[in-house]
Amino acid sequence: MVRIAGRFGRVEPRAAARSYLLGLLSSVERKNCWQLAEQAGHTRPGPLQRLLRYARWDADAVRDDLRAYAAEHLGADGSVLVVDETGFLKKGRSLAGVQRQYTGTAGRIENAQVGVFLALATSRGRALIGRRLYLPEHSWCTDPGRRLVAGIPETVQFATKPQLAGEIITAVLDAGIGASRVTGDEAYGQDPRPRAGLEARGTGYVMAVACSMRVRINHGRTAVRADTVVGRLPATAWQRHRAGNGAKGPRYYDWAWIHIGTSSHHHLLIRRNRTTGELAFYLCWSPTEVSLSELVRVAGIRWSAEECFQAAKSQVGLDHYQVRHWTSWHRHITLAMHALAFLTALAADAAPQRPADPHHPAHSSGPIALTVPEIRRLFGALFHPPAVPAVRLLHWSNWRRRHQATARRSHYRRRTADESAG
Repeated sequence: MVRIAGRFGRVEPRAAARSYLLGLLSSVERKNCWQLAEQAGHTRPGPLQRLLRYARWDADAVRDDLRAYAAEHLGADGSVLVVDETGFLKKGRSLAGVQRQYTGTAGRIENAQVGVFLALATSRGRALIGRRLYLPEHSWCTDPGRRLVAGIPETVQFATKPQLAGEIITAVLDAGIGASRVTGDEAYGQDPRPRAGLEARGTGYVMAVACSMRVRINHGRTAVRADTVVGRLPATAWQRHRAGNGAKGPRYYDWAWIHIGTSSHHHLLIRRNRTTGELAFYLCWSPTEVSLSELVRVAGIRWSAEECFQAAKSQVGLDHYQVRHWTSWHRHITLAMHALAFLTALAADAAPQRPADPHHPAHSSGPIALTVPEIRRLFGALFHPPAVPAVRLLHWSNWRRRHQATARRSHYRRRTADESAG
């Protein structure tokens, strides 16, 4: 909180931000303004709601402080930026950017918001350092009335998810955040613009692409689908490499690579599951000579973003918000990212030196290193408020039920009006 305190010009929002962050780090079940206010000992959620909606502070400036904090505490040689998206399942039509759309969170089309994120992944840990809310083109960007209600600035125009990712990556690299390479899944690897931008500034990448992606082999003379390259490879082209560690141990796959295009800097990287034979493909570019093991390492790091989403949603309430406004969404998400980075930095500082042997856990009898969930659990226990007086419990019970009654009356009146109109 000390690092970002200066971003809040008045004492009231500064105190509210402190309460909000402590609430995100607590064991509160649902980390929305109601429950965070109750946790903080407030008599109403108003101060925290004003923090997200009306108070004067720049969420982008706090985000900049966050990424500097993450780089300072997690930065290490071989840092990688990971771009990915996650969905936030929501009800209603008035939340900024919400519509029925596919989200990997549900694995199907649902009413949801989608955010594009950038994670910093290093040997010390991983944290989310960039975020943008995706605004669908037809249902939102071209609807002035809907934009006005959700508080979407006029300067915000339609941008595809890969375009948003490119803007986030550019801002992070321009800020001097050191990263050797960038990686992402097919949604971002298929678009040539982010890849071209990275090449122009000399930043390497390992981007997943579909099997149907066309690549040029034979020194650029022949264009073929990526999956047809597999049949041209001799058995000796495949090498076994570890793509990081999973929950149950090291993840080993068979890997092959070939030069594509006319330069020695572009490669097609192919991963083969040793059990099922399932294939995955990656377009790679490096400003200098690179080894197969390095490309494999970066490809394996791509899952770091998913781990960040899981930790952020389960530990610091990334998806617990109940806000509709464009500004409120970015403010809550930024504070949740800050809380996650804080926990990750503590875990990194407390971690013992990692053994070189990837199978070390198989023959180690000691406890595992402190994890983000365990530190959050300890933090909540150490800073848990004393027993709440009965009068305060009853106050919040009455407040919630009055608010719920107001919402119910509104729903009933709208339903009655709709039936009468029909």
